[in-house]
Amino acid sequence: MLEFISLLRQRYHVVLNSNSHDADCYQQAFEQLTLTEAFFQKGKYSQTLPLQIAVIGPTQAGKSSLVNVFLQSNKAGVSPLAGYTVHPQGFYHCVELATCHHLTDYFAPFVQILPEKLSKNSYDCYTLTKAENSSAYLPPAIIWDTPDFDSIDSVVYREGVLKTIALADVIILVVSKEKYADQTVWDTLKLIEPLRQPTLICVNKLSEGSEAIILESLKEKWHDYRNDNFPEVMPLLYQKTTQLPEISMPQQRVLFDLVKKVQREKHQRREEKLLQTYWQEWTKPLRDEHLVMKAWQQLVDDAIEQALSNYQRDYLNHPRHYETFQQAIAELLLLLEIPSVAKIMLIVRNPFKKLRYFFGQNRANLATTSHEMTVLTQMLNHTLTELAHELLDKNTSSLWRGLSEQLRQNRPALLQEFNLAAENYHQNFQQDVELAAQGLYHKLEEQPLMLNTLRASRITADAAVVVLTVYAGGPGLHDLAIAPAMLMLTNFLTESAIGGYMKKVENDLKTQQLAAVKEQIFTELTQRLHDLPQHIKTETHFAISPEQLLTIETKYAEKPHGLRLL
Repeated sequence: MLEFISLLRQRYHVVLNSNSHDADCYQQAFEQLTLTEAFFQKGKYSQTLPLQIAVIGPTQAGKSSLVNVFLQSNKAGVSPLAGYTVHPQGFYHCVELATCHHLTDYFAPFVQILPEKLSKNSYDCYTLTKAENSSAYLPPAIIWDTPDFDSIDSVVYREGVLKTIALADVIILVVSKEKYADQTVWDTLKLIEPLRQPTLICVNKLSEGSEAIILESLKEKWHDYRNDNFPEVMPLLYQKTTQLPEISMPQQRVLFDLVKKVQREKHQRREEKLLQTYWQEWTKPLRDEHLVMKAWQQLVDDAIEQALSNYQRDYLNHPRHYETFQQAIAELLLLLEIPSVAKIMLIVRNPFKKLRYFFGQNRANLATTSHEMTVLTQMLNHTLTELAHELLDKNTSSLWRGLSEQLRQNRPALLQEFNLAAENYHQNFQQDVELAAQGLYHKLEEQPLMLNTLRASRITADAAVVVLTVYAGGPGLHDLAIAPAMLMLTNFLTESAIGGYMKKVENDLKTQQLAAVKEQIFTELTQRLHDLPQHIKTETHFAISPEQLLTIETKYAEKPHGLRLL
């Protein structure tokens, strides 16, 4: 699961950094994923790391000052300037440095550097410093001073804040009387609720007499945003002399009591709670993309189905445009070996052997004059144009816009590939035409009188002249279907004893032809169009497939409570 969360967070990061206007609403989910990824990462080391305490809060709340009070030192840098602390700064108190070595792996790709090396030009680093002395306020632990989470610039160093929060066993929220009600404070508390960390709220810079009002307001806000019990609140009165918060005597052991509530053994349950809380929200953009891809595939399927329907209407079932069966009749003429054609060809010996050779050499070129090829090309252009118009109407997301761009860019290649596939189909289908002609010839052989009549018929000879002219590069193949001699010959055969068989051969040829066009031309075209989303630049969308999402959800569902969560 950690691997998938990392991938998902990476994709959110990419989309957020794109110029797509869809990205604006993804910042919150990105922060949730950053927190979750860090929390899952912590689970690998939580049993070996020392206790972790994170001091968090908005700008100018006094976080660094409070850290110094707890440490009884001045190690944490303090400044009157807002946003002075922009890196996580840890102080290990009464623990061995050797127990902290896993922090390097946890914070990666952040790097640990010395405090004096910190730079506001580089945010992917943190410090770890030894506390100077033992403090009566602080149990053995690493206490973290963190950057603010509410300033305009905080977005650039928020990852460090979230990593530190996820690492913490105990949270100390520091707010001032001016900022305790800020929306960012409560958004943050809501974000980290699934972690169920023992929490202490420190209200800093209080004046005497204001505690009760602020405490009541804090309770109301807490119950508005959180479902767990209201935590302990530590009021910190402002000291003009020291300008440091002062911890009252009854609360000097508050952190010792708080750490007793830490339950590291429930870390896995907390991970599950995070997933339960945010999974649907995180994966909604993925599912939206999957719906777009599914809708696109349905558009393609509908368009291809319509194209095939138009092909049947405008070619296979058209009384004048359908030429393939007339080509089968032309092939039948070759099989009849009519002697009168020899005179036409001025060939003295074995005329039809040479005629077949001549015809065979030129069949490959028939595609250029075939009306079927014209119909197919028109169908493709119409299909691509209709899809382009559909995409223009669906200009509602970066994925739809990317599809529109891909269709425009790939149109020339699609046309070229389609034409090549159509030509190959046309040549390959000549075998089916020849088989149909052979079937007709064998049927005629069962009728010797009719066969001899055909061979002696003037109609047959005239039809042969038309066929010869077409194959020799004269009028197009379409002219076979409308030439008077070919019409007379077809009518003669239709009205003969084999008329019923003729109709069956023609219908079978149409069925075979439709199947061949669908398989050899449109199947590949459909797949190429289905695959267009794979070529869209991944900087503008999440690019996590339905199969990837299904795999992780199925795998997690097999774990205890997994099915209930996802």
